[in-house]
Amino acid sequence: MSRNRANAQIRHPRHKRRGEARLPGVIATLAAITLYLALPEQLLIAPRYVLPALELLLLIPLIAINPKRLTRQTKAFRVLSLTLVAVIAMSNLAALGILVHELVYAGVKDGRSLLVAALQVWLTNIIVFGLAYWELDRGGPVSRTQSPRAELPLADFRFSQDENDDAVQEVADGASGTSDWVPTLTDYLYISVTNSTAFSPTDTMPLSTRAKLMMTVQSVAALMTSLLVIARAVSILR
Repeated sequence: MSRNRANAQIRHPRHKRRGEARLPGVIATLAAITLYLALPEQLLIAPRYVLPALELLLLIPLIAINPKRLTRQTKAFRVLSLTLVAVIAMSNLAALGILVHELVYAGVKDGRSLLVAALQVWLTNIIVFGLAYWELDRGGPVSRTQSPRAELPLADFRFSQDENDDAVQEVADGASGTSDWVPTLTDYLYISVTNSTAFSPTDTMPLSTRAKLMMTVQSVAALMTSLLVIARAVSILR
């Protein structure tokens, strides 16, 4: 057996309870904040720096609790992390609503800035829903790596790795039941990207009601951005 196959059961962060790295989540959050800061003034629901400042205030204690790896979780930690995602999501959905209103009722003529704003909203939509799936599925990133599988909450998503135990050996060796695989932020961002481009699940299926509702909201938001906003902006440019 190759070294990679032989080491399949000790490569994953669940082993030795090392926890998932903090940095990817911080980068994703800062990217969403930066995209919001770059939006045109008319799409903001508050002074430009108010919501980003609030989001940073929520992010700082989360980094302080788990500066390098996500291994510790308290009730306050869960409240802060979920509140942060909710603030980013609501501000982006509000920006999308204002953008649609501007197109329909305000007769926007600046098609170029509109295209850029639509792209910013669409990218933020991908990031924030990826973060939401990451924070909620199976109890969140700390629970997924620190708790035994028997104690994990019910899954919100079914990944292909969760059902690969009976596949060919080189596939089965990386399955959840064999290598103790659990999803990380990259996996949830992938779900978010495919849901925003295909407007439906691809290889990862939503299981819980809340996952289905969130994917529905994301798909509708992405569809509105793609079909209504961008199509209108292109017509303006002609």
